[in-house]
Amino acid sequence: MLNKKINGLPSPATLATARRSEGERSEVERSGAVAKVGVESIARPNPEVIAKAKRRRFTGDYKRRILMEADAAKATGDLGSLLRREHLYSSLLVTWRRERDAGIVKGLAPSKRGPKSKQNPLDAEVSQLRRQNARLTEDLRKAAIVIDVQKKLATLLESLASQETAEKRA
Repeated sequence: MLNKKINGLPSPATLATARRSEGERSEVERSGAVAKVGVESIARPNPEVIAKAKRRRFTGDYKRRILMEADAAKATGDLGSLLRREHLYSSLLVTWRRERDAGIVKGLAPSKRGPKSKQNPLDAEVSQLRRQNARLTEDLRKAAIVIDVQKKLATLLESLASQETAEKRA
């Protein structure tokens, strides 16, 4: 233990710590901020929450415009300043130039990433329509049952009413 007293005197480690802490300033004093004791400072956002980066997507017009500006940049440093201003990498220019030179118009337009869907887009619509058809058929069946019960009830009530009128006459 560093803070033990030996023969009633503080240990050398305790003295060294005391000397060090006397000359040091607290974090608040060093930063120039005013210390607020008992009062909560301005609410800070949670440092554990990390903002999810979003991938940039470039339109075909933007790519063409940047390529024209890059081709027009003849002076030393013009191309670098263009890339810094637009926050681009030179590899993007190389890719875009290849696509332009190959005549790939579709290549200059943004595309969705990932594997291409192997399903026919009409298959999804067909399956949706089949589910809807099955649901409507079931609704129709239930409605037919309700109508049938109502018809039987009406017939029963008519027969009861006719028996009642026959009993009153008799």
